[in-house]
Amino acid sequence: MKEVKALLFDLGGVVIEIDFDRVLKRWEPISKLSFTELKATFHFDAAYERHERGEIEAAEYFAHLRDFLQLDASDDEIAAGWNAVFVAELPEVLAAIAQARAKRPCYAFTNTNPTHLAAWKAGFPAIFNGFDKIFISSDLGLRKPEQQSFDAIAADIAVAHEHILFFDDTFENITGAREAGLQTVYVQSPKDVHNVMANL
Repeated sequence: MKEVKALLFDLGGVVIEIDFDRVLKRWEPISKLSFTELKATFHFDAAYERHERGEIEAAEYFAHLRDFLQLDASDDEIAAGWNAVFVAELPEVLAAIAQARAKRPCYAFTNTNPTHLAAWKAGFPAIFNGFDKIFISSDLGLRKPEQQSFDAIAADIAVAHEHILFFDDTFENITGAREAGLQTVYVQSPKDVHNVMANL
């Protein structure tokens, strides 16, 4: 491992426990589809990615969801299900990050949208106070695993790519970060974060 001058963390799945089944269960009563059918139908498509880049607003994305998931619901009802993805913050990870910040700056980079961002701010305020800066895909206009997103962050924090250690639970994002020149940790449990931080 090269010298690490900055730590960069994904949020959902690394700092916040998430469960997408909770979303589909909230949508099942307002859909013509069963839970099993919703799970088979929903996918992270081009509209989803455009929403995370801030290219389309929630109303347009929710109209897209209403159509292909056969939802008979208002935007507020769809948003309530959408935000059900968040379970709880992971205190052991937050504690490790707080300890690490005494020696190195700690940043977060999340693929997200304004609806989820509002839910995070309301439900998990400790997270927003736990980093030197949080990079939001819908603000950047770029999302993981796009190389330009990592380039933009490296330039913003003035740290060379090879001196940034990036934590994420999605292998596609890990691959993109590696290709951009970052050091990476593929997170499958809070223990993965703890072990790496202890070794640092």
